[in-house]
Amino acid sequence: MRILFLISFMMLTSFTVNAQAQKAVIKTTITCDHCKECETCGQLFEKKLIRQKGVQMVALNEKEMTITVFFNAKKTDLPTIRTAISQLGYDADDVE
Repeated sequence: MRILFLISFMMLTSFTVNAQAQKAVIKTTITCDHCKECETCGQLFEKKLIRQKGVQMVALNEKEMTITVFFNAKKTDLPTIRTAISQLGYDADDVE
């Protein structure tokens, strides 16, 4: 009975965590053709942005020149994420 209760509790909490995550696709300008591997581009996005409060996952798409960010809207918002990207030296939609 305890195991059933524990499993039920874990399932309910995992659904609420997923419900809070929001996705944002941010247009940027990428000047090199190897950004995902480059320490100054792709790895920089992943290392620095993931440390932002509320950011859960970051994905860089070189071909479309976009950064997809999954974040918790209760802990951060889109303007804060755009500002963090611009502080790394990249455009973030209309924020430079």
